[in-house]
Amino acid sequence: MSDEKTIERLLFLIKTRGPQTAVALGELVGTTSVAVRQHMEKLAQQGLVISEDRRESVGRPKKYWQLTEQGNSRFPDRHADLTLEMINSVVETFGEEGLNKLINKREKRSLEIYKPQVEKSDSLANKVKTLAKIREAEGYMAEVEQVEGGFLLHENHCPICIAATSCQGFCRSELQLFQEVLGDNAEINRESHIVSGARRCTYRIVEKTS
Repeated sequence: MSDEKTIERLLFLIKTRGPQTAVALGELVGTTSVAVRQHMEKLAQQGLVISEDRRESVGRPKKYWQLTEQGNSRFPDRHADLTLEMINSVVETFGEEGLNKLINKREKRSLEIYKPQVEKSDSLANKVKTLAKIREAEGYMAEVEQVEGGFLLHENHCPICIAATSCQGFCRSELQLFQEVLGDNAEINRESHIVSGARRCTYRIVEKTS
């Protein structure tokens, strides 16, 4: 793997897995921790990553690398400036009611795309996995983690983050969309939120008991 591809892989891993040590990153990309540290130092000089020393139960503090705001900006955001400008124009022209109509239209359209695909699945587990695949294709870097009592749907990137930050209605709409797609037997709660400063959005999904 070339240095350029290694660097892109390292950035992607930190984006999707959160802060990582050089040792952990080396194991994931198949290189030495020394080589990773060299890459990280160069990326730090470019302003793409920063490090933090964390003291764990035993031994010396470990250095964890994480993305800066500039590092996060390397991932697609679906033309954030244009999106924000359009939102402001809609509010100025049609008011908040017009923006809500736009959000509802987007939710309805997404429902028409998501539901037929998710409904093919015969279990909540498969429905959540199908939903994650759809979201992954849309740029959300989605993944499913099975936990006791249900599932965690992680979205490591938000391609509409600027829009969602400007208008919380987008986030409320997506939560409603997930509920409609997965059905009444699923209970969904958002546990972390990129817009609120979290590293990623996480939804806990459990099957309702009768």
